[in-house]
Amino acid sequence: MTTTADLFVELVAILKKNALLASCGSALSWDEQTYMPPGGAETRAEQLALIAGMVHERATQPRVGELLSELEARVDIDERPDRSVVVREARRIYSRQTKLPQKLVEELSRTTTLAQQAWVAARKASDFTQFESWLEKILVLKREEAAAIGYGQGVPYDALLDDYEPGANAAAITATFAALRDELVPLVTAISASKKKPDTSVLERRYPMNAQQAFATQAARSIGFDFDRGRLDTTAHPFCTGLGPGDCRLTTRYNEQHFPGAFFGVMHEAGHGIYEQGLDAMGFGTALGETVSLGIHESQSRLWENLVGRSRAFWQHFFPAAQATFPEALTGVGLDEFHFAINSVRPSFIRVEADEVTYNLHIMLRFEIEQALIAGDLSTRDIPGVWNETFEKYFGLTPPNDAQGCLQDIHWSAGLIGYFPTYALGNMYAAQFFEAADRQLGGLFQQFALGEFQPLKHWLNQQIHSRGKRLRAHELVQTVTGESLSAKPLLRHLHARFGGLYGLSVES
Repeated sequence: MTTTADLFVELVAILKKNALLASCGSALSWDEQTYMPPGGAETRAEQLALIAGMVHERATQPRVGELLSELEARVDIDERPDRSVVVREARRIYSRQTKLPQKLVEELSRTTTLAQQAWVAARKASDFTQFESWLEKILVLKREEAAAIGYGQGVPYDALLDDYEPGANAAAITATFAALRDELVPLVTAISASKKKPDTSVLERRYPMNAQQAFATQAARSIGFDFDRGRLDTTAHPFCTGLGPGDCRLTTRYNEQHFPGAFFGVMHEAGHGIYEQGLDAMGFGTALGETVSLGIHESQSRLWENLVGRSRAFWQHFFPAAQATFPEALTGVGLDEFHFAINSVRPSFIRVEADEVTYNLHIMLRFEIEQALIAGDLSTRDIPGVWNETFEKYFGLTPPNDAQGCLQDIHWSAGLIGYFPTYALGNMYAAQFFEAADRQLGGLFQQFALGEFQPLKHWLNQQIHSRGKRLRAHELVQTVTGESLSAKPLLRHLHARFGGLYGLSVES
């Protein structure tokens, strides 16, 4: 008789080999965004489509279903919790993937590879019409995907959202965002009315690219990103990709007249990378070595970028090094002046450069638009107009061109529809985790001022990263913080930081 252990070993072997094959596709995707010449797009699209098809074929092979059914039927599987987690998550993925035709999977991969190249060109030309037909093709395919997966009593968008944030749905997120918006609007109004204003011109002086790269690398290394197991490169849109144990890639983009863009981009992506590097290498390919959700992943990047990287304590430690690295730009600039500048709150066009207070409004705009696109209530040709109209309503600004408007993000060209809401969820998770860490470790800001970031990094490794997918997002938050997800920690953080900087009363 075949033992439960034998069945489990066979299942894990299949999962690990499939993860290795998928990582080959990730490596090709990373190369496409960093070093591939434009002329390679057609061939790269076929390469990635081939790998996507192979991954799908292996992941949906009947033997996987047989193994899962046999393991689920065995009582003794429950006596080994880690095995139960692997089987539970493998079943979830198997059920989802077996509903998708291989032809659709391959076509999505091929189309999004070419669409990303078209997006780069369209963004450079600031011309949405160059990208419109590609987005329409992607939307048709994503609607097919949603229909194939199913969405119960919900809406098609729920099927896509579930891929990034398991268990979430558009209705619940809409309600959460509405409550958050109601609290943010008065804060934004109070900040706008404040007579205290930062001098942001100090951030728009000349910051040489090579010096930016060296300084950002130093900061990323200090907070815990291991460059012996990762690297930093340049791309059109910052991202992080984990290719497997020992290989994590960060990217950013540089503007010599805008210091925050690249620096906080690196801090953000390093947060993702620290999560990837903190996963259990032995669990690679299984739920034991995978991240919980995109919202939890974003919590790690937003935590290091904002709660740590924009804190005064962080710059108490790093500002002398910044002055030495950028003497032309920062000579004569004080710590408080610089700290106020990097925490300036004002409506801006670019999401990845937005301040903490207005950032979530950028997410809400995208969330609304992509729901309408999937539902068929919004035509692709109307996106620029609707984007600008909604942006004006939220921010009081009208984007001057498509590059600073609807073409600024890579996500739609990559087929990542349903991804954006996880950014705002990540902000809420981040603040809640940070409060818990501060309680347990005692005085995080005092540690940062001394250049001590490892206690927080190790706490995150233990409480979040090493757990893999043993807990779902809502369970993880409850376990780590003792409370269910709430926007209150984020709002407390925003009021404390920006209330102090802008001289607001508690009532404001």
